[in-house]
Amino acid sequence: MAIAKSSKPRRYGLWATLIAAIALAALAWSYRAPAQGYAEAGTAYAARVACSCRFVAGRSLEDCAKDKIGGMELITLVDDPVAQSVTARFPLISDDTAYYREGYGCVLQPYEDR
Repeated sequence: MAIAKSSKPRRYGLWATLIAAIALAALAWSYRAPAQGYAEAGTAYAARVACSCRFVAGRSLEDCAKDKIGGMELITLVDDPVAQSVTARFPLISDDTAYYREGYGCVLQPYEDR
């Protein structure tokens, strides 16, 4: 004798997943402004500090990446030795570039150039 399977548990699981995804998207949307602000401040700070570390102190970028503070794990650093710049990126949200300028040290790219 075969036992018929019910499709109700699968439907409830699908609906629960859909509702959880919508709730997560709404939560992310509500925190988008603070997250963007933290990402922009973090990338500006990381670019400036890493540029100074790289082109003023003469350390390698890998060594400079160790100086990132807690909470900056998602920020990546890329240097350009020819332009003497370091770009810091927070995925999909923000990026900033700091350039070494003789007599000034490392300065961020002007806002108008973005």
